[in-house]
Amino acid sequence: MTALAVSNVVLWVLVLALAAVVLALTRQLGVLHQRIAPAGALMLNRGLTVGEPAPVLELADLDGRELKVGAARDDGRSTLLLFVSPTCPVCKSLLAAVKSSRKDERSWMDVILASDGDIAAQREFVAAQGLEGIPYVVSAALGLAYQVSRLPFAALLDERGVLRARGLVNSREHLESLFEAKRLGVASLQEYFSGAA
Repeated sequence: MTALAVSNVVLWVLVLALAAVVLALTRQLGVLHQRIAPAGALMLNRGLTVGEPAPVLELADLDGRELKVGAARDDGRSTLLLFVSPTCPVCKSLLAAVKSSRKDERSWMDVILASDGDIAAQREFVAAQGLEGIPYVVSAALGLAYQVSRLPFAALLDERGVLRARGLVNSREHLESLFEAKRLGVASLQEYFSGAA
């Protein structure tokens, strides 16, 4: 009987010790979470500078609508220019977030998708991904003007045609960091947090 009581006491001591360890780890996770700043879109060193006017190009989308990409807008709306490709798996996974952001931010922003290459492949991509209704431009000149070297790449232009944020966007968080950078008036969230530290 004493062996059973001793083993029971030892088990309770172990359970209490384990509970203390779990509480300590939970506290450390909270501390770590506070120290790690959210990761925004990855800014590349080359390319356009945030704060300068974006290049203006007159293009037609896949539906034949004329667009003046990068120009100042009379309606006071911003433009998210997202460069994608039918062969880019990350681009495909990001499209759900783009559609959601387009809907959530519709009060102040329009989305234009851009790519280059074979028009037939682009049309298949639009149909397969359910992108009808979103302006989709096929233009190598647009990618060169914005110096896009990797995909998916986004540029957020304000109502005056000024570049407000840009970078590689691999996730919803990266995409939303562009909106937050514009709201805060900084080039990127990394710049904001490095200035706040």
